[in-house]
Amino acid sequence: MVNRCPSWEALDVGKAPPDGPAAFCADLSHSSLLAAYRAGYYPFPAPDEYARALNEVVYGDQVEEGRIPLVGDESADPYAVSWWSPDPRPVLPVSAVHLSRSLARHLRNRLPWWTSLDLGFERVVRECRTDRVPQWLTDELITSLVRLHDLGHAHSVEVWEDGDLVGGVFGLLIGPVFSMDSMFFRRPGASKVAVTDLAVRFAQAGGVLLDAQRDSPLVRSLGGVLLTRQEYVRLLRSTPRDSLPMPAVTLPASRLAQPADTCSPDGPATH
Repeated sequence: MVNRCPSWEALDVGKAPPDGPAAFCADLSHSSLLAAYRAGYYPFPAPDEYARALNEVVYGDQVEEGRIPLVGDESADPYAVSWWSPDPRPVLPVSAVHLSRSLARHLRNRLPWWTSLDLGFERVVRECRTDRVPQWLTDELITSLVRLHDLGHAHSVEVWEDGDLVGGVFGLLIGPVFSMDSMFFRRPGASKVAVTDLAVRFAQAGGVLLDAQRDSPLVRSLGGVLLTRQEYVRLLRSTPRDSLPMPAVTLPASRLAQPADTCSPDGPATH
């Protein structure tokens, strides 16, 4: 029997499989997106009709048996968007994020990079979509992300070189957690610098974790660890959702190569 939930709040994330779709829901509105992230889920929209049909073929029986729930409107096609909540969850404690010695050395000696917050949110999102396969950053999802940015829930960090955008990261701010959706680079190491800069700014705002969503060698190289889903969701719910604003000042990326207590983003804008 199909298990249909009226909202993300009504869904028990603890019953989700550890390494497969935790739910299907076609609603990618900004309000649905925010509610899902607050409940511990993130979306993976089908980029085309083939991927949508594959979702139904592979997971349709589990949906019909009630093992994978459907969320929201019964009239919408649920297989257009799968939602995930992996267990364990790869995360980066903000106090542990670090650059490799070689990249730190390059920042100190030769890379004239600057970092900023929210100076080009939509540009970062669209750069993250460029040349990606599968192209899960659909137009509908981008529209909702930009709306969440306008409302103060979604943010980006940009890395600049001589006025050119060479790297960045974006995601959603959920209380003590910043859930990173995607990152990109146009120069080697620029995405790592973006994540490290985000960790410094988020720590300054009282943040605790960067959620990497998916594990990877890059995540581990920056200081990533695994957290059980239960611990992750408990953290989401343990702290009021409102947090201090992240410092928005534009600063030289070379400060990230210095000891942690010397790179707080609290100075005046210089670029």
